[in-house]
Amino acid sequence: MGVNGLIRKVLAEVGFNPDRYNLEWASAAEAPRFVKLITGFTARVKELGPLGKAEGFTPEVARARAEQALAMVSDKKLRVGFGNLTKNLRKEVPGLTGEIISQAVDEKLTKTIESLAV
Repeated sequence: MGVNGLIRKVLAEVGFNPDRYNLEWASAAEAPRFVKLITGFTARVKELGPLGKAEGFTPEVARARAEQALAMVSDKKLRVGFGNLTKNLRKEVPGLTGEIISQAVDEKLTKTIESLAV
């Protein structure tokens, strides 16, 4: 739930369309829902085209930015900050949603994300 907000924020920071990522849960008993999720996401990614092309990046620049995004989400400071943020939210916010976590990521982790993007 909360990972969506973090990953979408990082993708946007490095210049990729955040719609290239989505995480949804479906149980084994939800085959029609799973098919719908995969079909919809596949159509969205096909519409966006190859990674970096829609953003105007050369393949080399797209690769460098993808590597930068990976380094950002692998950074201990960001991972610990995100873990602490979500742990505190779970304790303090009844009815916690992905939207609330995304908003908290924007408010609390933007500076960290921006510092890692440099």
